[in-house]
Amino acid sequence: MQYVAVSALSHPGLLRERNEDSLVVGPWTLCATVTESPQTLVFPLGTPLVVAVADGLGGHPGGEVASALAARRIAAMGPSLDGEDVVRAVLKACNRAVYQAAEGGELAAMGTTVAGVVVQPDSLLVFNVGDSRVLAVDRDGLRQVSVDDSPPLEPGQRTTSLVTQCLGGTTAYRDVEPHVTAVPLKPGDRYIICTDGLTDPLTTDVIEELVREHDDGRAVFELWKAAIAAGGPDNITVAVVRVSDE
Repeated sequence: MQYVAVSALSHPGLLRERNEDSLVVGPWTLCATVTESPQTLVFPLGTPLVVAVADGLGGHPGGEVASALAARRIAAMGPSLDGEDVVRAVLKACNRAVYQAAEGGELAAMGTTVAGVVVQPDSLLVFNVGDSRVLAVDRDGLRQVSVDDSPPLEPGQRTTSLVTQCLGGTTAYRDVEPHVTAVPLKPGDRYIICTDGLTDPLTTDVIEELVREHDDGRAVFELWKAAIAAGGPDNITVAVVRVSDE
């Protein structure tokens, strides 16, 4: 029997007053909350299993509201996410829901990024809107499999806090074009789903080294610890997903 193990952690970092990130692991959501240590959940491989992060836009009111709204809707629809078109439709529905929740009130322009995977018996659906990321770790190394919605970087610039699309985020309704890709599912491969609170302060070399050196739960802890040591400038949410034989 094959199973899916998910280890995850969410933390506000060192500079933010509150955590505006949300996390989805199957039917379970963690919204605007702090975990003191990684939590690990194990599921049988079979029914579509969604693992995702949502990062409420900093500097906008209601970032934690937008991320929680998206996370809970994605979790509720998780078992039905059996194809690329379905995932796109759910993300577009999340975008409409964020706008509707903010309409005409003090939460106008609230928004969130989102990124995640849907684990199916024979493939993995990778999705994102914004700059939260999905990274794959296999025998060939670490590579990004999500697509950043960010403007081009200036020479010498490694990261940017700007996004070209997200769920919500503007006072006038704007549609989104989610990135959704199917990739082969191979037992033993690991996937990192994270907000930019992890990838902004840490280089890909550091992330790869830590994930290769440690097993899943410990890897999540060490990634968080490294981001904190690098200044912890933003909320940090990270999940490591592995499909394994018994």
